[in-house]
Amino acid sequence: MEHITLLLGIVIVTALVFDFTNGFHDTANAMATTISTGALKPKTAVAMSAVLNLVGAFLSVEVAKTISGGIVNEDGLKTEVIFAALVGAILWNLLTWLVGLPSSSSHALFGGLIGAAVMSMGWSSINGGTVVTKILIPALAAPLVAGIAATLATRLTYRIGRNTDGRATAKGYRTGQIASAGLVSLAHGTNDAQKTMGIITLALITGGVLNPGANPPMWVIVSAGIAIALGTYLGGWRIIRTMGKGLTDLAPQQGFAAQTSAATAILASSHIGFSLSTTQVCSGAVMGAGLGRKGGVVRWSTATRMFVAWGLTLPAAGLVGAGAEFLTKQGPWGVAATAALLVGGSAVIWSLSRRNSVDHTNVTDDEDDALEAEPAGVVTTAIAAVTPPPTGPVPSSDVDLVKATIPAPTGSVADSARATV
Repeated sequence: MEHITLLLGIVIVTALVFDFTNGFHDTANAMATTISTGALKPKTAVAMSAVLNLVGAFLSVEVAKTISGGIVNEDGLKTEVIFAALVGAILWNLLTWLVGLPSSSSHALFGGLIGAAVMSMGWSSINGGTVVTKILIPALAAPLVAGIAATLATRLTYRIGRNTDGRATAKGYRTGQIASAGLVSLAHGTNDAQKTMGIITLALITGGVLNPGANPPMWVIVSAGIAIALGTYLGGWRIIRTMGKGLTDLAPQQGFAAQTSAATAILASSHIGFSLSTTQVCSGAVMGAGLGRKGGVVRWSTATRMFVAWGLTLPAAGLVGAGAEFLTKQGPWGVAATAALLVGGSAVIWSLSRRNSVDHTNVTDDEDDALEAEPAGVVTTAIAAVTPPPTGPVPSSDVDLVKATIPAPTGSVADSARATV
C-alpha cells in the first residue's frame, strides 16, 4: 500500500466508482422479475441482493485473472490507460441507466480498456484470441443459451403443475423465485465484482506494486465486494422497470424459470473464467420465459432497443476510452481534464434523471401505456402456436394475460355470453 502513487490512488477510487455503477446498473438482473411478480417488496429485494453480491465476491478470482492478465498485454501498459478505460465504462453505464436500457457493464469495461490501450500502444497491445474466446463468443452464445433454457424450463414448470391448484402453485413458485433470485445475486457478485478486482489488480501491476500474474490482494476483494453491494442496494430502478415490465409480463412460474436458468449460466461461466455479461444472460432468460408460455408476449420494440445498446456498448465505450486516453497522454493537465469531464458528465446525467424520477415507490408502474397494447410479433406468435397451453386453474396473476389472448365474441354469440355472465 505504501507504494501507491496519487495517480494510482485515483485509478483505484475510479475503479470502485465503476463497481458501484455496475451494482445499481445490474440490480435488475437478479431482482426485476421478483419485484414485478410481487414475490418480494422492492426495498427488501435490493437489500437481499446487496448482501448476496457481497458474499459472491469472495467465491472466486478466475474472472479477475482473465481481466488482469488476458485482454491486454501488460508490457508497456500505463496507469493512465486504465483510468481512461474506466472513464469510458462509467459514462456508458450512466447513459444507458438514464434511458433504462439493460446494457452490459462488463462490455463497457472491456470496450473502454480496449479503446484506451489501442490509443496508447496500438492494436498489437490487444490479445485478440482472448477477446474472441472469452468475450465475443460468450456475448453471442450466453443470451441464446439462457433464453432456450428458460423457454424449456417454463414449459416444464407448466406441464408439471398442470393438474395442481393454480393459486397454490403460484405461491410456491414465488417462494422459489426468492431462492433463485438469491442465487442470481450470488452469481452476479461472483462474476461482476471480479471485473473490478481484475482492473484494480491490473493497475497495481502497471504501477509496480504487484508482480505480473498476481492474484487480487484481500483488500481489493473486500473493497470491490463492498462497492458493488452498495450500488446494488441503491437500486437501478429504471432498468428494473424495463426488465420487469418492459420486456414481457411474467407469472411466478416464468420468473422462477428465468432466474434459475440465468443463475446456472452465470455460475458455470465464472467457474471457467468467462467474463460473461450477466445483463445479457438475464435478459435472454426473461425473453425465453416470456416465449415459453402460450399467450406470452415479448415486446420486441423494447427488446430491439436493448439489442442495439448491446451492439453499441463495446465500440461506444471504446471510443470514449480512446478519447480519454488521448487527453491523459498530454500530461497532468490532461488527467485533470479527463477527471473533470467524468465528474461533469456524471452530474449532467444525474440531473437529467431527476426530471422523471423512478424509485421503489413507482418501479412497478407501467412505463408507457403503449407497451401494454403492443401486439405479439412474428416470433412470439410462431412459438406460442406450438406451445401447449397450461391446464388447470389459471393463477390470478395470469388472468389478464389469458383474457388478452381470447378474441371478443361478436353478434348473437356476444349476447349469449353477456347473458351467461
